[in-house]
Amino acid sequence: MSALPKKILIAPLDWGLGHTTRCLPVIAALLQEGHTVVAAAEGAPASILKTQFPGLQILPLKGYDIRYSRNAKMLMPKLLLQIPRIIGRIIYEHRWLRRVQAQHQFDIIISDNRYGLYHPVLTSIIMTHQVQILSGMGRLADKVLLSRHRSMLERFDQCWVVDDATKGLSGILAHPEKMPANATYIGPLSQFMRYTTPDTTGEHCLVLLSGPEPMRSQLEHILWHQCCTLTGYRFVFVAGNIKGKTPDHCPEHIQYYPYLGGTALQEAMTRTQLVICRSGYSTLMDLDYLQKPAILIPTPGQTEQEYLARYWADSGRAVHYSQDNIQLEAGIAHIYNKHHNISPKTSTDRNGNALKALSLWLRQQLYK
Repeated sequence: MSALPKKILIAPLDWGLGHTTRCLPVIAALLQEGHTVVAAAEGAPASILKTQFPGLQILPLKGYDIRYSRNAKMLMPKLLLQIPRIIGRIIYEHRWLRRVQAQHQFDIIISDNRYGLYHPVLTSIIMTHQVQILSGMGRLADKVLLSRHRSMLERFDQCWVVDDATKGLSGILAHPEKMPANATYIGPLSQFMRYTTPDTTGEHCLVLLSGPEPMRSQLEHILWHQCCTLTGYRFVFVAGNIKGKTPDHCPEHIQYYPYLGGTALQEAMTRTQLVICRSGYSTLMDLDYLQKPAILIPTPGQTEQEYLARYWADSGRAVHYSQDNIQLEAGIAHIYNKHHNISPKTSTDRNGNALKALSLWLRQQLYK
């Protein structure tokens, strides 16, 4: 490949907004390198991309539109029943890419967990953090899933694993028994890599909701009632609902936002004492980047988040509660006592060099 600007298509999965937010620093770094970037998305992912990069061209591409059960025990069975439709969407997006490639002539495609977006005549890259899929059905089932998943990832020219090779924020998910032959660790990707982050801490607790419905609304209901009773603390409550509204009656100790993104979310996270959130991997990368302690509440029945919450709690980086047993007051007190005399860690990466390092890494990868 010659060292000329490339025309690059980037497509995040719509399974939660984390796939989109972790693409933001990649897009910023590619634009910084002088490449032409086009995104493929619809709905909320497209809205975030358009807000963060107003001049970005976005091609409409249907998402996987995963539907979740209200009952945690039925979550995995309901997901399994949707496998035929997911396979149909993968076939659809593969054909879609062939059509748009004939029109746009991209040099590179970067897919975040969209398995149909590979092409024989352009460099095809897939980003993922979950090489090992956890089924919740035992070691043998996980071993079979790893083998099948590796074969899907190896359809691409490169597999970028969004974690460190040695440190590991994701445990076994990105460090299974056998990696794909085309895998390279890219390191964690935080949406806040694009900003200079001051080493300041305020006095509030940040409630940061995300994830699919109806689980997001269920957690909002639980946490809202507990926060309302804890008048000795200040809360910034971010509901994670782009179309949401502020409650008519909001207690004085709670500042409520239906949704925050970009610099507004970065400021809220930078100044918080702790974060109360789901254990989605993109959120964990943000927590690690900003060095914030957390109370993690995994989405019920979602094996990946349940594993990550336990993994982070066991390593001392977080407090972990299941959604049906949240003890917010005890969790906050524990973190406040543990971190009372600990100031935020100073990091040169957090003061502007992270995006430069990502740009350099991308340059090396794209011009191999």
